[in-house]
Amino acid sequence: MPLRPRKRLILFTRYPEPGTTKTRMIPKLGAEGAAELQRQMTRHIVSKVMEFSGLHPAALEVRFDGGNKNLMEAWLGIGFDYSPQGKGDIGLRMGRALADGFACGYEPVVIIGSDIPDITADIIQKAFEELENHDLVLGPAGDGGYYLIGMHKTAFNRANPPLFNGIRWGTDRVLPQTLAVAKELGLSYTLLDTLEDVDRPEDLAVWQRAVKPTLELPGKKRLSIIIPTLNEAGSIKETITHLQKSNEVEIVVVDGGSRDNTIELARSLGARVFSTDASKAAQMNAGAAASGGDVLLFLHADTRLPDNFDVKVMAAVNQDGFCAGAFSLGIDAQVRGLRFIERVANWRSRFFQMPYGDQALFVRRDLFNKIGGFPDFPIMEDFELIRRLRRKGKITILPESVLTSPRRYLNFGILKTWFLNQIIIAAYFMGIAPERLARWYRREKGNPGN
Repeated sequence: MPLRPRKRLILFTRYPEPGTTKTRMIPKLGAEGAAELQRQMTRHIVSKVMEFSGLHPAALEVRFDGGNKNLMEAWLGIGFDYSPQGKGDIGLRMGRALADGFACGYEPVVIIGSDIPDITADIIQKAFEELENHDLVLGPAGDGGYYLIGMHKTAFNRANPPLFNGIRWGTDRVLPQTLAVAKELGLSYTLLDTLEDVDRPEDLAVWQRAVKPTLELPGKKRLSIIIPTLNEAGSIKETITHLQKSNEVEIVVVDGGSRDNTIELARSLGARVFSTDASKAAQMNAGAAASGGDVLLFLHADTRLPDNFDVKVMAAVNQDGFCAGAFSLGIDAQVRGLRFIERVANWRSRFFQMPYGDQALFVRRDLFNKIGGFPDFPIMEDFELIRRLRRKGKITILPESVLTSPRRYLNFGILKTWFLNQIIIAAYFMGIAPERLARWYRREKGNPGN
């Protein structure tokens, strides 16, 4: 069992409901445009949070305003604890978040906002490092506020509520007033680099500068490829190298606790690497939340996409009536029994529109979020997602084939594996809980711990 992280990182954000978020941007962008900016900025910050977490384990929490927990999970994935900010001004909300974190046994606790596009994983880590020698760390914002605050429990007990009461929130006096109170209380503090936030139309240049390296090309939708991994050192290098033949994709690897050098290999090849619980659904949802593309493609680490896959995916996405898509199945071994598996899978995909995970499912981000992402199942998560997508429209099956590893068939037996899969599907249709199916599946395969 992995050790519980001692430190907590809390992200403050707002659910992107048009008309209630980024209101000062509405005269420039309109209500929908302001909400979209909120969506993009929060996704950007989430990617930095997950990058930090992949390098430095921490308990992650999202404190939200507007919406509800279900909406937030559907939007940002299940890799976080979610709590409403509650009532009161921002000072009361931050004080409450810090108090709750300490009450749960976390120390230190750091809070960041979602409107500072230049924040990085290194800056977040520096905040935690500075708390080894100081009571309080603050990240100054260019408008006179602060984008980050971190404390220890003992310092918080001395500083709350004075540090958060009587502050002129929303003015250029926030930081000077906070520092004056800290001095009066005898708190040792340090300041991080000053960063610019994005609150007003004139701040949009800050956002454009920060995201310029990842902006999609004119007329194209950016494609994010999400790869869940667990001890995939033997295949991840080939998979990523093949993907890098395209310049139009973002590669996101979400590791579930590998004991080999999967993470090091993926990171050395330039992929964005994050860590989460060893649950394929949780990994893929976390990768989707951290990615920046309008189109999401979920790829197994031992599966290779066909050449020019990006062109083929985007051509399908741009067709009228597109809902989701997948490739045909190919299995990388010259074994007669595997041709039977391929034919059955491709027949099922074309006639029943039920492709599975091996076939590299791709879907627009907005629809993926709308249906709530992958359900939190230990098994059958891709099957259930496809069922939900089918209710929204046609599933496009491309004639080009992926090439996936035969290992799961050869290790356990081709026909035995196929029959076991059919039994699992039938049992799922009969209403047997995925948790029970997962336990039985692992027992049958002689691998109860994985």
